[in-house]
Amino acid sequence: MDRINTKRLRLEPISLEDATFIYELLNSEGWLQFIGDKQLSTVKKAEDYIVNNFMAGYQKHGFGLLKVCLGNGLPIGICGLLKRDYLDNIDLGFAFLPAYEGFGCAYEASMAMMEFGKNQLQSSRILAICMETNTRSLALLRKLGFTKKDRIQLGSGSEELLLLST
Repeated sequence: MDRINTKRLRLEPISLEDATFIYELLNSEGWLQFIGDKQLSTVKKAEDYIVNNFMAGYQKHGFGLLKVCLGNGLPIGICGLLKRDYLDNIDLGFAFLPAYEGFGCAYEASMAMMEFGKNQLQSSRILAICMETNTRSLALLRKLGFTKKDRIQLGSGSEELLLLST
């Protein structure tokens, strides 16, 4: 997958060199609360996660979650499109370090990824899944044009999620 540039941001594939950043992001309060604990207790485990999740997704589908960087190259979050087995279409995912929330970066990155999905992947519809208690993400998804379609549960005992669609 190629790099995508926006007015203020650069989105690019995640590599092993990003292990420290991924370790920090996936252990941030927001990630743990709204996405889940991936048990990344070391940077080495973050490297394994990169290989088995991000890079595997790029190889299997040709797209996936990308690292979002400021113009100076500083990584601030991830954003991208995923193809999950349990959904009938691609879905948008994003997460940002707490210090970079509230500046419009998630909106800018998400718009770029939705344009990529529409133009490059020929997808007329994009999905998103979100916890109902994640009010910030839900507000962003609504701003992006998503509306609630259903509720889904990913496994027995897991929290019910909202399924949204463009």
